[in-house]
Parts: sequence; structure tokens; C-alpha cells
Amino acid sequence: MNILVEIMGWIGSVIIVGSYALNITGRLEATHKLYVLANILGGLFFVVNTYFHQAYPSMFVNIVWVIIAIVMLNKKDKNKEAKNKS
Repeated sequence: MNILVEIMGWIGSVIIVGSYALNITGRLEATHKLYVLANILGGLFFVVNTYFHQAYPSMFVNIVWVIIAIVMLNKKDKNKEAKNKS
């Protein structure tokens, strides 16, 4: 179990830093669905890792991070639906 949690933490790190690098270099917009999904997945992996290590302040930050990304994803989907109805 310990190794799985560590792997999840490292994968979460790569996903979040990788998507940020793509964003900052102009290759992936912050509003792109892939960017938002990367933040959700990476954040969830961090939540598991930080919970396992009892790093509760970091866990809290990552929970908020995931919630923000989910809200952004839902907002984007609703905007897309509204444009399709117009």
C-alpha cells in the first residue's frame, strides 16, 4: 500500500507540473478541458498521498484545488450547453 501511495503522489506531481508547464508555455490553455482534468486527477492523487502521510494542511489545499477544478469544468460545460441552445 505504501508504494502505491508514493507512486500516486509522484504521478500527481508530474501531472500538475506538466500541465502547468504546458499552460505557461502557451501549449495548453487554462480553460482547456484537458488542463482542468489534469488538475482534478493530480489533485486527487495528492489528496490520497497527503492523507496517508497525515499532512492535513496540504490535503486541505488539494481538496480545494480539486473543487475549484470541478466547478470550472461544470461551468465550462454549462456555458457550452447555453451556446448550443442559442
